[in-house]
Amino acid sequence: MAKKLAGTMKLQVPAGQANPSPPVGPALGQRGINIMEFCKAFNAKTQDMEPGAPCPTVITYYQDKSFTMEIKTPPAAYYLKKAAKVKSGASTPSRQTVGTVTVAQVREIAEAKMRDLNANDIEGAMKIVLGSARSMGIEVK
Repeated sequence: MAKKLAGTMKLQVPAGQANPSPPVGPALGQRGINIMEFCKAFNAKTQDMEPGAPCPTVITYYQDKSFTMEIKTPPAAYYLKKAAKVKSGASTPSRQTVGTVTVAQVREIAEAKMRDLNANDIEGAMKIVLGSARSMGIEVK
């Protein structure tokens, strides 16, 4: 017999750094999910990723208090900020540039994000990443 779905939730947790403190603990606890079990499973799955990289995670939880999780790749903005060596995007992106990235770096980011992007090929994924860069005030050369 199939498990009865109780709901889904989305969290953004740093890779390898899930712990029961807020915001993870309360978000899971109020839905009846075993917090320590989630933290151990999440940290085990993300141990090969860069520590501290924000990982969007979709958690599907069931009425029997079990859960499954899908860990996605870090946001394109995270990769772009890292490639451009900036702390944050521009406050006025159309008028201000905070850094530059090369087309090769954009391609590398698009390849890393490909499984989570809504694109058919690498060129489409690059356009999505270019749009993110433009909206952050990062120039592509």
